[in-house]
Amino acid sequence: MTISVLDVRDTFVPPRVRLPEPALRPLPERPVDLECTAVPAPLRRPPAPVVVAAVAGVVEAVALVAAALTVLAGLLGSGHRPSGLALGAALVGLATWVVLAASSGAVLLDGAGRRLYDVLACVELALVVALLAAATLTPLLDRLWVGVPFPALALSLLTVPAGKLLLAGASSTGVWLAQGPRVRVRRPDPAAAHRGLCAATLGLIAVALTAVAVLVPAPASGAATAPSAVSAH
Repeated sequence: MTISVLDVRDTFVPPRVRLPEPALRPLPERPVDLECTAVPAPLRRPPAPVVVAAVAGVVEAVALVAAALTVLAGLLGSGHRPSGLALGAALVGLATWVVLAASSGAVLLDGAGRRLYDVLACVELALVVALLAAATLTPLLDRLWVGVPFPALALSLLTVPAGKLLLAGASSTGVWLAQGPRVRVRRPDPAAAHRGLCAATLGLIAVALTAVAVLVPAPASGAATAPSAVSAH
């Protein structure tokens, strides 16, 4: 019995079946989003809300000092003076308020943060609301007269902390604060760079003062004042 070469190959080697290759289908086209998130350009100068908020803090500090001096003059001139302890506590609290009002505006302008500014505005808002409730619901502030009814004054003062909160929450203010505090550029001392000019200026001032002291004659001495008559009796 003769065995062909093809039969031997088919006996020891598994048959090789060639499967059809799958056709490559193109992927579905997806719309390419060419738009990306715009990165805001760094601000070199503080925006208008930051400047207005800083100026508002300084103006508020000046207004507090002026109002405190007016009220203090009225209290000291009246017959009912407060005790020294109460007056000292009021002055310390007022000084703290003035310093915080001015420094919070400066901190916001420098870009260091808005927490102090917001906290102070919220405290002022709560204080004005408390005074308004005390003036309308209780007779505690009936004797206080400032030229206008106190509820109307409290409502007008309510716009100050509310405006400060709106300015601090503006979008441009957030961009300004996100950049961080401003880096101070150290400038050279002009006196160290121009020592010769400074020395010449001081020398001219000294020569001028010496010339005035030497050349300008002294005023003639007037007649001696007669001694006052003293009664022997």
